[in-house]
This record gives sequence, C-alpha cells and structure tokens, in this order.
Amino acid sequence: MDHTRSGSDLLVRLDPGEEIHESLRNLADELGIDAAVITSGIGRTRDNQYGYMNEDGVYYRRLLPPPSELVSLSGNIARTQDGGAFTHIHCCLSDDENNVHAGHLFQATVHVVAEIHIRIMEHAMMTRCPLSNLELLGLEFQ
Repeated sequence: MDHTRSGSDLLVRLDPGEEIHESLRNLADELGIDAAVITSGIGRTRDNQYGYMNEDGVYYRRLLPPPSELVSLSGNIARTQDGGAFTHIHCCLSDDENNVHAGHLFQATVHVVAEIHIRIMEHAMMTRCPLSNLELLGLEFQ
C-alpha cells in the first residue's frame, strides 16, 4: 500500500494480496481518521464477496472468486463504539464477460491494483452503533 495526501483528499494504492477493508481500516488507524468518505475506487480484485440486506435486516452474500474489474467503490470510514476503524463500502464489479455484480462489499482482495480516493472529514466524528434487529451498524454523528 502507498498513499498521498493533499489537504482533505487521500489517494490510496493497494497492491496484490491486500484486502480492501482491512487495508483501509489499518490506514485509518495509522492516520487517525475518525470520519471519511470513500468517493471512488477502481482496479482489479479477486475473492470478492458482495451482497445485499433484505427487508428483515439480514445480509445475503454472493461470491465472485475469479479476478474481476473493480468498476466503482464508494462508502465511508467511521469508528465503532470501542474505537476501532469501521468501513462501510458498496461496490460495482464486472466479470470477464462484462456482467455487472453490485452491492454491499464484504470482502475483496486486490489482484492487480486498487486505486481509491478518500475525502477526510477533518472536523467530524462518525460512530457505528448497533441497530435493533439489523446486522447493519447505524451511523451516528458527533
């Protein structure tokens, strides 16, 4: 991983074998990021797990193991109630037949490269807190 920063903008390059969520959480800890928005991401990933939340608040996962194009990435970085970094990311992936797979991103390992833009919210604090009857952690602002 490597990154460069200009003001509130952070451009991150992830390298082969790095998992997106884990890498961005580690970077958030390293840089002390408490609130940020993931505005874009492109690259090529593998071992993708993505899915959706149904009307009962339960996540369903789908697997896309072969290398795929990371067409789009968006989401945010916050903190959990115990202070850990938390990433909430949605994605759009394209397989080699150009079939699109999109939804909540549970896991993705960089296959070739991932280039991700993050906008740091310098004077904000976002916390993820449990919600009743949902797997999703709710977003609270301080």
